Amino acid sequence: MNSKQISYLRGLAHTLNPVVMIGNNGLTESVLKEIDMNLNAHELIKIKVMGDDRELRGQMLAEICAKSNAIAVHHIGKQIVIYRKSVDKPKIVIPQK
Repeated sequence: MNSKQISYLRGLAHTLNPVVMIGNNGLTESVLKEIDMNLNAHELIKIKVMGDDRELRGQMLAEICAKSNAIAVHHIGKQIVIYRKSVDKPKIVIPQK
C-alpha cells in the first residue's frame, strides 16, 4: 500500500471511535479475537491501548498486524488504526493512485 492510500485510510479513521480497548492484561487471545471480529465487520478499526509505555504500544501494533494479517494505518499516542480488506464484501474502496 502506498502513502496516498494510507493517508486516505487515515482520513477515514479520523471520525471513528475505538472499538477495541487493550487494558492492563495486554494482548490476550480474547483481545485478538475481538480485533479479528471487528476487522471482519468494519475493515478499518481504531484501537485504544491503556498503558504509558510507548515502545510496548509499538510492539503491540506490530504483533496485532502480524497475527491478524492487517496493515498498520496510524499510531499516535494511545490510538492505533489498522486495516484489513474483507475477502467477501469489501466496504472501503481505496484509490489506486
